[in-house]
Amino acid sequence: MVIMKQVRIGNQTAFSASPLTLPFEYAVANGFDAFEWFPDKHESGGGWDVSDIGAETRCYIKNTAVTHGITLSVHASLKANPMIPEAHGLLINEFGFAQDIGATLLNLHLYTDEGLDSYVKAITPIVMLSAKIGIRLSIENTPLTPPDDFNRLFGLFREMGAAKVAHVGMCLDIGHANLYSSTRNNYLGFVEQLDPPVPVIHIHMHENYGDLDSHLTVFTGPSREDPSGIQGFIEQMKKRRFSGSVILEQWPQPRSLLNQARDRLYQMLKHGDS
Repeated sequence: MVIMKQVRIGNQTAFSASPLTLPFEYAVANGFDAFEWFPDKHESGGGWDVSDIGAETRCYIKNTAVTHGITLSVHASLKANPMIPEAHGLLINEFGFAQDIGATLLNLHLYTDEGLDSYVKAITPIVMLSAKIGIRLSIENTPLTPPDDFNRLFGLFREMGAAKVAHVGMCLDIGHANLYSSTRNNYLGFVEQLDPPVPVIHIHMHENYGDLDSHLTVFTGPSREDPSGIQGFIEQMKKRRFSGSVILEQWPQPRSLLNQARDRLYQMLKHGDS
C-alpha cells in the first residue's frame, strides 16, 4: 500500500472577489491549510497586482498564515513570461512579494513558442534566483502543452545538475491536461505519459467537459456523476509519492463547494472514494 506524504488543500485569489483578500479570509475561517495568491490585474480594470498590497497587508498575510498553519504559494501573473526580457523585473517583484508573505513556492506557465531550449535559457536566471532565496519553483502545463514537453524539459534541467534544480518541479493542472488535444477528456492519459522522473510538486485542481477552460469545482462537473477519474488521479499521485499543495482554482457560488471538494478529496486521499 502506497501512503501519500503530506498533502495540503487550499483555494486561490479571484478576479471577481472584493476585497482581494476575501478568498484568503475564507480559507482562514474554514480551516484550509493552503492558499495561493494569483495577481491578475487587467488592463481594462479590476483584479490586482503585487504593487497593490503594501507592507502592512503583507505582514498580516504572513502572520495569519503562520498562526493558522497555512502554506502559501504565489502564481506568477500571466504577464510574467520569462521569454520576455522586460517581464523579468515583474517576476523579481513577484518573488519579493512571495518572500514578504512567507510563500514557499512560485508557479509559472510553460511557454514553448520558441522551443524548450530557449525556455530553459530564459528561465535559468529565475531558477537561480528562486534557489538563492529559498522558494521552490513549479512550472505548469497549459492547454497547449503535451506531456512530452515536460519529459524533455526536465531532461534539460537534469543536464544542469541535480543540485541546481532540486527545488524545481511541475505544477500539474488537470483541467489543462483535460483540454490538451491528444488527451482531451482524458487527463489520466496525460499523467500516464509523464516520465516517472518528472517531479510533480504542485497541483491545480479543477475540471471541465473538454470544451472550455471553465474551472469547474471538482465534483460539480464530469466527476459529479462519475468520480473515478479523480480517484484514479489520486492513485497516480500516490504512486508518485506526491507531497505538496492542491489548489482549488475557483471562487464558486456557493462558496461551500470549496469545502465539499476539499473534504471529499481528503476522504479519497485517506480511504478511497466513498
